[in-house]
Amino acid sequence: MEKNKLRLGLIGKDVSKSDSPKIHAFILKELGVECEYEAMSVPPCDFDSAMRRLLGDFDGFNVTIPYKRDVMEYLDEIKGDALRFGAVNTVVCARGAGYNTDGAGFLQMLRFAGVEYKDKKVLVLGAGGSGRSTAVALKHGGAQVELYQRNQEKLFETCQELSLTPCQDPEKGGYDILVNCTGVGMHEKEGFSPVTQKAFLGASVAVDLIYEPKESEFLRLARVAGLKTVNGAAMLFYQAYFADCLYLGRKPDEGQAEALYEKYVRKG
Repeated sequence: MEKNKLRLGLIGKDVSKSDSPKIHAFILKELGVECEYEAMSVPPCDFDSAMRRLLGDFDGFNVTIPYKRDVMEYLDEIKGDALRFGAVNTVVCARGAGYNTDGAGFLQMLRFAGVEYKDKKVLVLGAGGSGRSTAVALKHGGAQVELYQRNQEKLFETCQELSLTPCQDPEKGGYDILVNCTGVGMHEKEGFSPVTQKAFLGASVAVDLIYEPKESEFLRLARVAGLKTVNGAAMLFYQAYFADCLYLGRKPDEGQAEALYEKYVRKG
């Protein structure tokens, strides 16, 4: 039986500007469930105690930068896409189970934005939890994916683990789509881009998982270069919807997700 009120949370290094509390409250209210949602900005030294509190006192929680892999050692089982991506963004506490809704949310965002990715050459910037999820989801969706990470040792290790192609020079151009999963462009790195305008040569679309600011420096450079730009606001909503379905034990419906997002945007 579903609870009529859920206690949920979000853990990350800095979630002070996160829209997640507002989004989850909206979605769950539309689905007939109330929620109490706590955003927790936690430094690495406090991660262990925060995890014990979340697992002991909450119904579920979401995970963001930089803890999507760290959380895995605290869980009893890793399910579905989380197992394939090697990263967790959603935890259902009663089962001690970790899931990942980032890939599903990302691909739905592209479809909603009218971005074709099958058979396209895509460069994914960043090999952290979001980069891993995005790159693998795109590959399974039929894209030709290359992954870039400044730390070359980590890059090759990740590519070997996930059967992805490493990119050693993101400035070379020649991609159809570029996706920023690095976090460069928000918080203390706002106003910076992980690549220069040279990287957009030959591309038609740039996607940034950052949603605040609405136009990151990465997207500004892409727009000036004439590319279609997409920020991460819709992905944040869709991955939240898929996570809420996990909390409620409901089967997700992509049509319902789109309808809810359109209503959320209209309400502002």
